[in-house]
Amino acid sequence: MADVSIAILGLGRIGASIGLALQRYNNSKDAKNHFTITAADTRPIVVDEAKDLNVAEKIIRKPLDAAREQDIVVIALPYAEVEALYEYIGDDLREGTVIMDMSILKTPSLKWAEKYLPSHAHLVGMTPVINPAYLYDGLEDTQNARADLFDKGNMLLMPSPTCVTDAVELASDFSALLGATPHFLDPAEHDSLIAATEGIPALLGTMTFYILQRGAGWHDAQRLTNSAFGKLTHHLFDTHPDDIRDFFHHNRDNTLRYLDEMINGLTAFRAILAENDKDALEATLIEAADEYKDWVNRRYRARWEDEDRSIKTPTMGEIMGGAVGGFLTNRFSNKDDDED
Repeated sequence: MADVSIAILGLGRIGASIGLALQRYNNSKDAKNHFTITAADTRPIVVDEAKDLNVAEKIIRKPLDAAREQDIVVIALPYAEVEALYEYIGDDLREGTVIMDMSILKTPSLKWAEKYLPSHAHLVGMTPVINPAYLYDGLEDTQNARADLFDKGNMLLMPSPTCVTDAVELASDFSALLGATPHFLDPAEHDSLIAATEGIPALLGTMTFYILQRGAGWHDAQRLTNSAFGKLTHHLFDTHPDDIRDFFHHNRDNTLRYLDEMINGLTAFRAILAENDKDALEATLIEAADEYKDWVNRRYRARWEDEDRSIKTPTMGEIMGGAVGGFLTNRFSNKDDDED
């Protein structure tokens, strides 16, 4: 049984869940290789929470130290820390390291990789679309990490232009090992879509709180806050303002486009209310509710009209005999030969 060394940089919900999913694999009867997991996060509280969850064999506070000489490096850091990591990580990467970047935006990471990474490192951008069972639980903190977070979900893959085929296949098989079905997407298209599905919710929640707390009625209104308000504004609880700032800064054109659409929609809705047009109000809400029901059904079933039905998620036994065996096995075999 070969040992695969992996560093998980960033132990929020995504990074910690990857650690738990890999340990689930290590403990499974189908495991053909063993992942030795080193994890790191710069935030002391997060490190303590990750240790309580036992997400890795070794957990430290220095991401660069964790990444040194690893076969795989997963980047799941707070977004404001990602560019600096790219700038300094290059000297610590062994030849052939595969970097799996789970950062919320992909186009900036591709530019940083081209600028800072050595040619012998291979970058694949990856975005998880999580298990529908957790679609409504809200918080993106370490305490909500789960081994099955990626089960029945998708993993969007966006390799760099110079990424070798074997590294891409490794990322695909790694996704399946976590429980997700891999799909490929253009990085620019990804960043456009993520502005709608992640950026606009974060913007609406943040600005709702910002506007209300500046208003005269906030002294009384804050006493009437329940889960609906908490879910809407959760980014201010589980995401640092620097990370929100960098997301909007690096994805501002896409955000502006969706923000303009949102403003137009809200303006039209305001007109409906101002004109006391009950029929238009009802029609708007019914259309939204019907489309929402269809979306929830598709999301839970992971069935989309334009999807290739032939896509199959391999078993864990098949996974470790695939690209992991192809791209990394030569290195593992050399290790075994050296040990003999």
